[in-house]
Amino acid sequence: MKYAKEYPVVALVGPRQSGKTTLAKVLFPTYKYLSLENLDLRQYASSDPRGFLGDYGPFVILDEVQRVPELFPYLQEIIDTNQDPAQYILTGSSQFLPIEKITQSLAGRIITFKLYPLTYTELFHYGEDSNFDSVFQKSN
Repeated sequence: MKYAKEYPVVALVGPRQSGKTTLAKVLFPTYKYLSLENLDLRQYASSDPRGFLGDYGPFVILDEVQRVPELFPYLQEIIDTNQDPAQYILTGSSQFLPIEKITQSLAGRIITFKLYPLTYTELFHYGEDSNFDSVFQKSN
């Protein structure tokens, strides 16, 4: 959350089932959530990136953003005219998300965090959390 106050774009990348979407939704509960797994949304975003971002952003979570790389130059253009922090939250698979492309398009405008799933040792050592909601509590 510290860096969300400093960067216009926050990216959460990692392997499938590592908690990217859940974390984004919990940290930014008032943001619109759009999954680019949805074929209609993906086609719209791909065929008209400017219109798509105009209709839905800012303050939006774009899940599985690697599916529409056409969005990145348009995000850059938007961010260049408005540097407000945490306008766009991007999630995507680290395996497929072209980090170099994002870094080039959004250099200085994005902070990227890599999420990893828990290891077996971590799961075994800590056991079940009796207060699951505490995992998502924000510290000030």
